[in-house]
Amino acid sequence: MDIFVDSLQSAILLVCSLDREMLTIVMVSLQVSCVSTVLAGLVGVPTGFFIALRRFPGKAMLITVLNTSLALPTVVIGLFVYAFISRRGVFGPLDLLYTQKAIIIGQVILIIPLVSALTIAAISRIDDRYRRTAMTLGANRIQTAKVILFEARFGITAAIVAAFGRVISEIGISMMLGGNIKGFTRTMTTAMALEYDKGAFSLAVALGIVLMTLSFGMNILFHFFQGKYRT
Repeated sequence: MDIFVDSLQSAILLVCSLDREMLTIVMVSLQVSCVSTVLAGLVGVPTGFFIALRRFPGKAMLITVLNTSLALPTVVIGLFVYAFISRRGVFGPLDLLYTQKAIIIGQVILIIPLVSALTIAAISRIDDRYRRTAMTLGANRIQTAKVILFEARFGITAAIVAAFGRVISEIGISMMLGGNIKGFTRTMTTAMALEYDKGAFSLAVALGIVLMTLSFGMNILFHFFQGKYRT
């Protein structure tokens, strides 16, 4: 118990003093997570929009696959990407392994199904009368799509927020593809694991406080947009 109290006190001091090492780790985490979320949003939102509005053979199976992918372990994605970007892999000459780009690739693969599935759910709840009314008034397909996206904006925003919360707290992909290199690919979760193994709990607890604060903020935003969407 004394170890926990001492570590907590030291962690609070680190957070309040804005320790340089801690800030570097936090910035790396935010950088790769933000880029991954943006890229996944650019792919996942249009994909979910297309699946939700189009009728085609195998649609139900595709949605089932997307929903199943939400529970895909991060280490499985890490192994899959590693096989392609390692020196013996197809993309080995690009030297992507143990870089931030490698982490971003893995995280994008991780959250594209999440963004797509939540976008499908958001679009599917929009009353079809919006689409029919827009087309009756002479709107073309692009204009109709804009109307539907506007009506589902809160649900789609909630999907993006949820995706960011997913990648900011993952560890498997970051560890396997980033290598936990200090000042370059060391994220909050990988740093916490390393500090725990070293028996140095102060920095680990400090990063835990920052991570919990970010996760709490993401959950508040998620519920806010979900509430707006339902209203």
